[in-house]
Amino acid sequence: MAIPTPEDCRLLMERYRMPEHIRAHSLLVGRVAEVLASALRDRGEPIRVELALAGGLLHDIAKALCLEEDCNHARMGQEICRRHGYDEVGPLVAEHVFLSSTGNGRRNEREIVYYADKRVCHASIVTLEERRDDIIRRYAQGDPRRREQIRHNFQICKRLEARLFAGLNLTPPDLAQLATVTEEN
Repeated sequence: MAIPTPEDCRLLMERYRMPEHIRAHSLLVGRVAEVLASALRDRGEPIRVELALAGGLLHDIAKALCLEEDCNHARMGQEICRRHGYDEVGPLVAEHVFLSSTGNGRRNEREIVYYADKRVCHASIVTLEERRDDIIRRYAQGDPRRREQIRHNFQICKRLEARLFAGLNLTPPDLAQLATVTEEN
């Protein structure tokens, strides 16, 4: 199965009319995923950096479409990946909002993309708490049940963060320095 190159991802961003602010967010999520995946691979984990990078770049590929058509952008993004022959990337895109499971077996690209998205607010690398508060502000819309669901999701992500960074010579705050992104990245 094919994994799209960064250039392939940029072409898909254009094709699916990804707005500049979502593109900037996606480029940084891709870079965070790439840095973390590289660190894990360098420690001997069987991580495919190019898969994590592609998942990060394409995680919001359907965001613009779903703003227009009111659909689930994670599921629609998976379908877009499948349509273009990127079946391995699709599950990473599908689970970037909510993971179906964590902590089972080896650390993997799906968890890396999920985590990377939770560390990037707009086009800045932030703490999980800052990102959680931003998502509550933008998406909970005063609904206590939705606010609690978001908080629960971030508790899962906090545990995942500890698991992802265990044994690495990299800490969560290091990502802000290491994952600086430019349009050329």
